[in-house]
Amino acid sequence: MGALGLVLVVAAAFAHAGWNFFAKRAGSAGAGFVWLTAAASAVLYLPVMLVSLLVFPLPDWRPWLLVALVSAVLHLGYYLTLQRGYAVGDMSVVYPLARGTGPLLAMFIAVLVLGERPGPLGLAGGAVVVLGVFVIGFADGVPRFGAGGAAFGLLCGSLIALYTVWDAHAVTALAIAPLLFDWSNNLGRSLLLAPYAAVRRGRIAETWTTYRREVLAVAVLSPLAYILVLFAMRLAPVSLVAPGRELSIVLAGLLAWRVLGEAQPVRRLTGAAIVLLGVVLLGLA
Repeated sequence: MGALGLVLVVAAAFAHAGWNFFAKRAGSAGAGFVWLTAAASAVLYLPVMLVSLLVFPLPDWRPWLLVALVSAVLHLGYYLTLQRGYAVGDMSVVYPLARGTGPLLAMFIAVLVLGERPGPLGLAGGAVVVLGVFVIGFADGVPRFGAGGAAFGLLCGSLIALYTVWDAHAVTALAIAPLLFDWSNNLGRSLLLAPYAAVRRGRIAETWTTYRREVLAVAVLSPLAYILVLFAMRLAPVSLVAPGRELSIVLAGLLAWRVLGEAQPVRRLTGAAIVLLGVVLLGLA
């Protein structure tokens, strides 16, 4: 990987850990926060999407709308689950579990649905991810996956696996431009939650007043992390970019420890590092 590709991958990791940090700070804001960030992303990135159309033409609208709708539903479930996890649990638990189990489950889906057969590295990576998940999920020697947001982290990982496989199909087999597809996803999530927001205008206004900075940070950083990865993939192999971006797992653990003051930093950072190693092995498989 060249220097520019490395810079893009590291920047994407910081952006991804960053938007999750701000989402954690607004953990109790719930679905209203999710709607505000989706709507703001759709507005802020509309010029970027329009510029991308100068390079990538519009696809056939029927398959585009169908796959975008399914993706928006999956992503909406992910964001709502993540926000709930951050409301009841620590970022240093929810984030690495979500990011680590996502690639692991995506591998299982690829084996069961697409007939892929992972090699020794893939199997080793899966085992290491499971080990890291157990390190994070143990408290005082007792597994606590149903408490403190861990269950929500694992559910987020399941949704990540589903939308990863679905989105990959959309941008490869259907050749939908990634920037257009990502923007469609943001717009779709905002429309799906629009009825919720319409009947809770007072609560939405209160959430905006209280968490305006967090809303704008997530709205900018979440798509940015994805866009940076797209550009990195034009400069370096996906097998290097994909595991490299998971540096965000450790960055999120550091933010949770140093800024949020979350407990048991040694155990959780150790677990995050183990998960990162497993994801790297999965990416290199």
